[in-house]
Amino acid sequence: MPLLGVIFYFSKSPRFIPIEIIQAKLISITILTVILPILIYYLLKTLGKTHSIYLKTAKERILPLGVNCIIIYLIVKRIFPPSEIIELYYFFIGILLSNITCFILAILKFKASIHMIAISGVFMFYIALSLHFGININGTLALMAIITGAIATSRLHLKAHNNVELIAGFCIGFLPQFTLLNYWLT
Repeated sequence: MPLLGVIFYFSKSPRFIPIEIIQAKLISITILTVILPILIYYLLKTLGKTHSIYLKTAKERILPLGVNCIIIYLIVKRIFPPSEIIELYYFFIGILLSNITCFILAILKFKASIHMIAISGVFMFYIALSLHFGININGTLALMAIITGAIATSRLHLKAHNNVELIAGFCIGFLPQFTLLNYWLT
């Protein structure tokens, strides 16, 4: 989902950003948020720390979420520092806050829906970009609402989560992005 947010930002931003910088940022984000987590999952599976990709128990989620917090922190410090692209800096700060919250809840043996955390965080970021740049992306926002509902429905249908875990996941993803709007939305 972070990669979707970055691609959406670069496609909708009216600011001039050299194509070389966009490509470097996209390659970096792809490596750190897609390829590296897959490799880490296989490492954890080989070491016996996870049993399946579904991370069915809260205990199984602790180590992957901790590693993900470190990865997102590196992205905030190295790829999107506040002096470069402020919108993406705060987007990743929101992602970091969501990850830390989910990590703490996993330690407390509560399994919030990571799918809902991801989709609701990106959804709020899209809303914020629409307001920030004054662009009409109503079709995209309607599609995101449908996708959010579809993800929630699928998680219930698969019996992967209950209503409380889905609502908690939605709030954990949505609220940090919403709260951080005060810092960059002008």
